[in-house]
Amino acid sequence: MTEAPGPLRADAARNRARLLDVAREHQRRSGTVPPLATLAREAGVGVGTVYRHFPTTGAVLAALGEDGMRRVVEATRTAAAHPDPAQGLAEVIGFVVRGQCVDPGIAAMLEPDEGCGPQPLVEELGGLVAMLLDRARAAGAVRADLDAGDVRRLVVGIAHALRLPPGVDAGPAGERTVDRYVRVLVDGLRTDDR
Repeated sequence: MTEAPGPLRADAARNRARLLDVAREHQRRSGTVPPLATLAREAGVGVGTVYRHFPTTGAVLAALGEDGMRRVVEATRTAAAHPDPAQGLAEVIGFVVRGQCVDPGIAAMLEPDEGCGPQPLVEELGGLVAMLLDRARAAGAVRADLDAGDVRRLVVGIAHALRLPPGVDAGPAGERTVDRYVRVLVDGLRTDDR
């Protein structure tokens, strides 16, 4: 686990969040998590503070993945509650594709064989995705032969095709390309009669 058991004090929680923000930005720019001493310096905390939260750079990566998983679960929860299941599905697909392109935490949690995060979050996400797909199928908005694994592979594939080298920002043209790819994917998930 990447954090101490029980709730963190407010200052410790702020330090941990700041460390993750710095690690996320560093990884986005360079493709790597910095050494822990560099992470401490860039976050403006002591090295001991880093080691209390993250004993290794692997622990930092795991925490980024868990943070990404929490955000994907929240977005999927919102999508599953959307009155129009097709629109909810399109919104969460867009969130995840964009997230993978700019947020190493979201990208890490969707990589195969990474463990994805704490089991309760994995189970919650699985249940939410199943519920969203079932609602979309019942509304005739999604092909009956698709399952959650199919959607995950398609989303990861599109994000991989869109991913730029670390530190490169495609700007508005890149955002338009993301929008187009997401629309093509969502259109491809639909039944033929919709």
